[in-house]
Amino acid sequence: MSDQDLFNVLALLKVDGVGDVLGKKLLHYFENPSDIFKAKSTQLASIDGIGTVLLKNLKDKKIFEKAEKELEFIRNNGIKTSYFQDESYPDRLKHCFDAPILIFTAGNIDFKNRKLISIVGTRQITSYGTDFCKKLIEDLAPLDPIIVSGFAYGVDIVAHQAAMDFNLQTIGVLAHGLNQIYPRTHKKYMAKMEENGGFITEFWSDSNPDKEKFVRRNRIVAGMTEATIVIESADKGGSLITANMANEYNRDVFAVPGRITDKYSQGCNNLIKTQKANVLTNAADIIYMLNWDIKEKPKNIQKQLFVELEPEEQEVYDFLQKNGKELLDIIAIECDFPIFKLSGVLINMELKGLIRPLPGKLFESI
Repeated sequence: MSDQDLFNVLALLKVDGVGDVLGKKLLHYFENPSDIFKAKSTQLASIDGIGTVLLKNLKDKKIFEKAEKELEFIRNNGIKTSYFQDESYPDRLKHCFDAPILIFTAGNIDFKNRKLISIVGTRQITSYGTDFCKKLIEDLAPLDPIIVSGFAYGVDIVAHQAAMDFNLQTIGVLAHGLNQIYPRTHKKYMAKMEENGGFITEFWSDSNPDKEKFVRRNRIVAGMTEATIVIESADKGGSLITANMANEYNRDVFAVPGRITDKYSQGCNNLIKTQKANVLTNAADIIYMLNWDIKEKPKNIQKQLFVELEPEEQEVYDFLQKNGKELLDIIAIECDFPIFKLSGVLINMELKGLIRPLPGKLFESI
């Protein structure tokens, strides 16, 4: 996008009454963003959603002053922009009707990796949630997913830190402009995150982290990823809003179950009980449900000589050695394992380079 087009899109975003939905309608209608401001009132009035108040607001010269100021901030601070029709815009987010027209990014974000998952939850994370989050990301690391979260206290920052520990790209979606960071105590993580990942926001440099902006932020977290994972949550909270948005966008949702007496397991248990989330017990659940192919990361999945097998792994391996390739359901029946347990066993065996998946939920030994 040229600087001139960017300037006009910024100006459009500052028109009082023009949101993402109406703004996209205008941008689709006119060939260039500048044409919106050159159009006659009669032409604009013919577009559904444009009334007399909006016609007046579109002619307000102050929007251009605000656009010029923001464009200067973008230039002076090396901010990258992604327009909703650009290739650099997150692909899944493009398909959300209320996705931002423009997002601002900082760091080294590469959306070519299709495995994007968001991890959200309470700001009062417990040791149970912390341990689960770290283990989950460790087990997913060989598949090189991008970990997305909101850079807040609790589950968010634990997920970002774990991703960095395992050299995974991680993205913080912010509820304010890129001229600041919230919470301030997390500033110490910014440089490392920007080395491999970074930050995304739809908010301008004059935006503060007000309460309502966190809800708007959550739709980006839910919309840009393949699945949303809720680690811990009370019976109300922002992570449940994110989960509901993910469901509305037809994304997969996972929730970590907990004891019914634990305050920060109530939200997750309710998501599972109302069938708004899949039960998440380990990384294998995600890999199985999302149909991720471990073979895409061969450098970390090499067959090991004289590898030590757990008893369950040995039983499955012996079965496949004897019978050749076999269906998941048949392996479960013959080895007398429930599917959820067998899925974890098979994933571990793939990571050890002992078996490989085939189309149609078939597996064979290597």
